[in-house]
Amino acid sequence: MSSVIDIETDSDIDIKTAIDPCLSPCPIERGMRILGGKWKGSILWHLKDGPMRFNDLARQIGGASKKMVTQRLREMEDTGLVNRNVISTKPIAVAYEITDFGRTALRFLEELKKWAEEYNI
Repeated sequence: MSSVIDIETDSDIDIKTAIDPCLSPCPIERGMRILGGKWKGSILWHLKDGPMRFNDLARQIGGASKKMVTQRLREMEDTGLVNRNVISTKPIAVAYEITDFGRTALRFLEELKKWAEEYNI
């Protein structure tokens, strides 16, 4: 946590400045690097009830192109939020499922959902 001090100026306004800024990523920033990014929250939310094939998942994410969904899923796979499973059918299909690590983020998404609903945002 950064320390804050008051600096007096010639005006009547007190300016607060951090004297001990966080020079390395703080826990919130590190978490946002994993969860941040458009559509990641929606993707996790749609996977919470079980694995989904790519096309079904992409249809659920309204407004996102398949290219964007693919990009986000790759990022999420790289960070351990989701697993990619190839289904040996004709034609071959791909399904995604949330990992145990990804499931830990659902509590934050639930709170974010409540917050957005409460403030109508």
